[in-house]
Amino acid sequence: MSYFTGAVAAVPAANKQKYADHIAAAWPLFKSYGATRMVETWGVDVPKGKVTDFYGAVDAKEDEAIVFSWIEWPDKAAADASWEKMQNDPAMKEIPEMPFDGSRMIFGGFAPVYEAGRHSDAGYYQGFLLAVPETNKKAYAEMADEGWKMFEKFGALGMIENWGTDVPRGQKTDFYRASKVEDTEVPVFSWVAWPDRATCDAAAKEMEAGMADMDMSAMPFDGMRMMWAGFDPLFDSEKAA
Repeated sequence: MSYFTGAVAAVPAANKQKYADHIAAAWPLFKSYGATRMVETWGVDVPKGKVTDFYGAVDAKEDEAIVFSWIEWPDKAAADASWEKMQNDPAMKEIPEMPFDGSRMIFGGFAPVYEAGRHSDAGYYQGFLLAVPETNKKAYAEMADEGWKMFEKFGALGMIENWGTDVPRGQKTDFYRASKVEDTEVPVFSWVAWPDRATCDAAAKEMEAGMADMDMSAMPFDGMRMMWAGFDPLFDSEKAA
């Protein structure tokens, strides 16, 4: 089963090209360690939230953009082995310096709990972070399946929901603080792939109208702490030369 290293970072908007150059240089190394795909997306529709949001997740400053990204691996063992290799690989020193504050980046290891559709050829992504009670894993997957039927109806290409399995605590920021995760909850990192932003925006309006009478208390997690945002693809290893 695939395994993902998911990350969220705050990058100065002025450093967008430098960031793109940095990740393009890093991909060949990750590939040599066994990664099968790397996707980096740039926040273009990131709302402020009342309880949580992506800005607070990484303590973003006014001049910074939100980056939502993931690396796909064949399995957790391959991902774990790669980090060991990275520690001692001299080639890491040849990668351009990170053009952002890495101490505020949040990251972790995630295993798919639900996956549908395809994730190639996406022109736009919706990214989500949330916290789900450990005991509600099955109920959450079932809810995701119902949600996918609606997303697909309105033009989504694919959806994947990833359950936190190796999510470290951070000194400044982490996934737990981002979603105010409680002791009996697990961080979830997920996204929906769309052909373009226009399709996503049109779908959002349709779904908002259809969900007006929905009982939000019936959801298997606290929706008030869920955050979401829209992202443009910045780098996709499947399309890299």
